[in-house]
Amino acid sequence: MIRRNPRGDLPVVHDTAFVDPTAILCGHIIVGENVFIGPYAVIRADEVDDNGHMEPIVIGAHSNIQDGVVIHSKAGGRVEIGEHTSIAHRSIVHGPCAVGDRVFIGFNSVLFNCVVGAGSVVRHNSVVEGCSVPDGFYIPSTCNIHSDEELARIERVTPDAADFSESVAQANHELVKGYKRIRNEF
Repeated sequence: MIRRNPRGDLPVVHDTAFVDPTAILCGHIIVGENVFIGPYAVIRADEVDDNGHMEPIVIGAHSNIQDGVVIHSKAGGRVEIGEHTSIAHRSIVHGPCAVGDRVFIGFNSVLFNCVVGAGSVVRHNSVVEGCSVPDGFYIPSTCNIHSDEELARIERVTPDAADFSESVAQANHELVKGYKRIRNEF
């Protein structure tokens, strides 16, 4: 469902993107080309700051927002998801937040008020809050990262982790094409 927010903003979705009919996109959202937004995802850009201003939620080209993901922002803060990025099932991205290009965010992870650099991997059930993850970092499953000091103990992305992220992105890119082809069947 694509709908306006109380301020009247309507999502802008590129013609080549696929938004599952069960997903909800509300407000000041920009969805790039060949993006996949899966079942029951909720993306809401509906809160304003004290001056009535709101930054958009931007989903970069060729990215995928999987089943049950929630993307929202407090007080109109910007959320930006880079290109070729995967946000896996049931993750939460709560802004203000910036996620770089070719990033993988694992199942059930939570990002809040943070920056995740390009090429990074945040594995399943991790929390990244209030810090800046440099490019090319690998955060193992079940980690809680709340400061730059905690990042100093994290290893760089391994080639295997990067390959996994690329395979997820490619699979979801193929889903966009497949679902666009059969869109009138459901």
